Amino acid sequence: MALNITHDTIDGVSVVHLSGAIFFNEDSRSLRVHVKDLLDKSRQIVLDLGNVTRIDSSGLGTLVALYVSARKVGGDIKLANLGNHIKEALRITRLATVFDIFDKTEDAVASFNRAKAAG
Repeated sequence: MALNITHDTIDGVSVVHLSGAIFFNEDSRSLRVHVKDLLDKSRQIVLDLGNVTRIDSSGLGTLVALYVSARKVGGDIKLANLGNHIKEALRITRLATVFDIFDKTEDAVASFNRAKAAG
């Protein structure tokens, strides 16, 4: 199943909605390009992974590369709405300690706004 990528903005935070599989292929490259383009406009990005069915090691590498790209420009990427397969993949690879992970997309968006209010 091809990766479908859409995005919208909620309270000034870019939310990228993903559905399908994140594998090493053209879709993975499209995701990198899409998010890097968004980083030119917004430093706050939430990846909504609720409809992602599968992810492989290259897909995990793509998530890490996006995280690093965001941090380099003073931004952040948070993950939300993870299915069990992705939760387990992040736990096994210990990437769950790298990303801020939220059950709901709205909670991830709110965490950016709380950080703004505190800072």
